[in-house]
Amino acid sequence: MTSHSSSTRQRIVQAALELFVTQGVTNTTTRQIAELAEVNEVTLFRQFGNKHGLVLALIEESNAFENLGELFVQNLGSTEDTYQVLRNYIDKVLLALEQVPELIRSIVGEASQYPIENRRALGRGLMQINQYMAQYLQGAIDPKTSTKISLQAITCLLNVIILGYAITEFTITTEQSEIWDREKFINDLVELFLNGAFAVSSVTAPTLAINVVNTTNNINREVLDLPANLVHNILQQAKKTGIQDFALAYILFAAGLSVDEIVHLQRSHQIYDTQALILQITTPEFIRQVPVNQWIMGKRYGSYTNNPLTKWLKSRKDNETAMFINEDGAPISQLDIQQRWDKWTQTVLTPEGVPLITQAQQTWRIEMLMRGMTLENLSILTGCTITQLQPLARRAKEKAAIEQATSLDQKS
Repeated sequence: MTSHSSSTRQRIVQAALELFVTQGVTNTTTRQIAELAEVNEVTLFRQFGNKHGLVLALIEESNAFENLGELFVQNLGSTEDTYQVLRNYIDKVLLALEQVPELIRSIVGEASQYPIENRRALGRGLMQINQYMAQYLQGAIDPKTSTKISLQAITCLLNVIILGYAITEFTITTEQSEIWDREKFINDLVELFLNGAFAVSSVTAPTLAINVVNTTNNINREVLDLPANLVHNILQQAKKTGIQDFALAYILFAAGLSVDEIVHLQRSHQIYDTQALILQITTPEFIRQVPVNQWIMGKRYGSYTNNPLTKWLKSRKDNETAMFINEDGAPISQLDIQQRWDKWTQTVLTPEGVPLITQAQQTWRIEMLMRGMTLENLSILTGCTITQLQPLARRAKEKAAIEQATSLDQKS
């Protein structure tokens, strides 16, 4: 029954995606989606509530943003020629947008009509792409290259300009209205960023070999970890919500897993040794193991045999193999986890605004570095390259410096 329910939901989401891509959100009816998915329209309403609920599920459950980021990295290749890196990136983003003009028109043009949770989901998705691509640019561009602003900001600005150009092209189709052709747009945008965002000489673009170093301040703007009191607050709110919520929050802050990694966890993925509880993370690329911390930012949350996760698993009476499940007993989705996070953090604010679920992973990684873990070992546990972890290492050093200065001041 659970498998059938999950299959039905996936068919509805896939049918919606196909129709949204070809004819837009507004011009697609729930009846059309139900017919294509070969389900009753009542089933669609029961699963998603309405079309806006389906749009939200599509954003959260289809992994569209994550897959898009991975696709870019796979297709862009590697080069230390900054000019070519930027040019390839802009070309691939435009190509992706040009494949789904109706969907882009609908989502952007109708975004103001969506419920707040839909708009937040769109924002999180775009932020996810920006972070993913900033990591790519950091690894692809010559490490000696310096930028006047952070790579996160560069990626965000690039995407905004590219999206604006694409919307103009999708909306205004007469030749007289074309501001420039595609190739000229790409060349002009690359020139703009090479001469504005990057510190470069007056060499012509195709022969550029830029040598710069990112400043600590610029990189640290990309890292938004959470303070200890806020982390413990979130964990307590999750505990009040229920035993599974407490286990989910615990895994986020005790193992530094992403939402996607948690969704794919199986009950069989827990490994006990004589001193620790270890989770096995399986991805298409490789398998890695991550220990579950007993201590989270100065406070202990049980032992390796008796903690929020083990208590949740011991309470299970079902036969579902997934480590976490939804109210229907089916494997939990990314949307389910995000909604739970939103509930835990609805009264919490940081200087940057509402805490993002991705900050839990950054917080764990920085905590590991502050406890003395080497970048090499953290790279093994996370599957990230040392280059990708460098901004976190700088943030850890910054926090250690603040702690030392505070300690010295108290002694004096």
